[in-house]
Amino acid sequence: MSAKIDPSAVPSGTGCVECDAAGGWWVHLRRCAACDIIGCCDDSLMRHATAHWKATGHPIIQSFEPGEDWFWDYDADDYYDGPELAPPDCRPVDETAPGPKGRVPGDWYETLQQRSD
Repeated sequence: MSAKIDPSAVPSGTGCVECDAAGGWWVHLRRCAACDIIGCCDDSLMRHATAHWKATGHPIIQSFEPGEDWFWDYDADDYYDGPELAPPDCRPVDETAPGPKGRVPGDWYETLQQRSD
């Protein structure tokens, strides 16, 4: 198997590791296919999944959202045909998006619209 993917690695948790550590929130979650760190997507305020790729060179992610099984290759800037990864394959289905419950501000959409790129 490619060093880009470890299908036996277990996800780091059920939410973005860095957002959880900082008490933050996210829009959607992504799973690093090499080390299984869960990060937030580019629609999120902090974009931790992309930051993880830039810091580690791990280019392949998989959606960590219920009902989604697609992979993305940052290096190729395209979808990727990846293998089945170790469970769980998504955040808890009763968790909100954006999430997590209780940490998403009421003005979350406006906050995202005002961020600088």
